[in-house]
Amino acid sequence: MDFFEASKKRYSYRGAYQQTSIPSADLKKIAEAGIAAPSGCNKQTTSCIIVDAPEVVASVGTLLQRTGFRGGNAPTGIVVLTQKIPGYGNVYFNVQDYSAAIENMLLAITSLGYASCWIEGNITANPETQKKMAEILTIPAEYTVVAYLPVGVPETEGKRPQYKPFSERVWYNTFGKTL
Repeated sequence: MDFFEASKKRYSYRGAYQQTSIPSADLKKIAEAGIAAPSGCNKQTTSCIIVDAPEVVASVGTLLQRTGFRGGNAPTGIVVLTQKIPGYGNVYFNVQDYSAAIENMLLAITSLGYASCWIEGNITANPETQKKMAEILTIPAEYTVVAYLPVGVPETEGKRPQYKPFSERVWYNTFGKTL
């Protein structure tokens, strides 16, 4: 699948997953896409942990369900980590960095025929969840857990969102000017 097709097909899948294991080569491609994302001042503040051991996936899944997450039972996940490193002065780009990395990974996941959902609020809004995920995954203190991407083959076609028309969101040269 090419980039433009993947960007149009990508959506947040919140349904059940087939219990098909994801090949390590595909997981590596997904992670490589993430760390290839742009990074403010090239500080490379984003890292990730591929989670595919069933007991670890279950522990993370149970923890996220306690936060209200109701999406899926993916056999694999990617935990996204950040480090708050100043780009220059007192300016930080770690949020932009991990956002770009996550989008790259979501596009890679879609292009490989899998589904996912960007789960962040259930994690970042609850420091206790971040702490427990860090404990489960033995993450050093200088890293912060910011997101989880379940990865798997969807059991059913998910519900795709309706997008506003192009002309309501993209303009030329001045606000509101369409072609």
